[in-house]
Amino acid sequence: MQLPSSITTRLQYQHKSLLDIIEGLSDEQIRRNINPGKWSIFENIVHLQTYQHTMIRRIRQMLDEANPSFAKYTAEADPLFLDNCHKTSREIMQDLLATRKEMASGILSFKESDIDRTGLHPVYGKMNLMEWLNFFLLHEAHHLFTIFKMAATLKQGV
Repeated sequence: MQLPSSITTRLQYQHKSLLDIIEGLSDEQIRRNINPGKWSIFENIVHLQTYQHTMIRRIRQMLDEANPSFAKYTAEADPLFLDNCHKTSREIMQDLLATRKEMASGILSFKESDIDRTGLHPVYGKMNLMEWLNFFLLHEAHHLFTIFKMAATLKQGV
């Protein structure tokens, strides 16, 4: 089974919409918490950036082991997320873009048999690599939409 273009295209380009979404916002605005109890735009971006590293580790594990089981991911328990919340927006964006380029390049070179590899998600059960990639990309899209809504609020001066 080959990866469909709906996955490969999103894998290569979906994250780049973030640059357009936050265009014109200052670093202070990006870091401002506008929804009490919820993440700021910056924290959402850090989550997207750090979760890519988690996804890469999980994919490698699926390629190396037969149907590994993964614990539920929470950003607040991820030391990389916590550390990266203290970095600059520029550093986070550079890592997000560079890591994604490497990630996409690696995945696009997978053999068809690699796509059939599976891993156990704590909620969704056994998923093959294509399902994991759809999960990853839909999760990312959810956060991009959240960022879009917050950016719109900030751009309106609310």
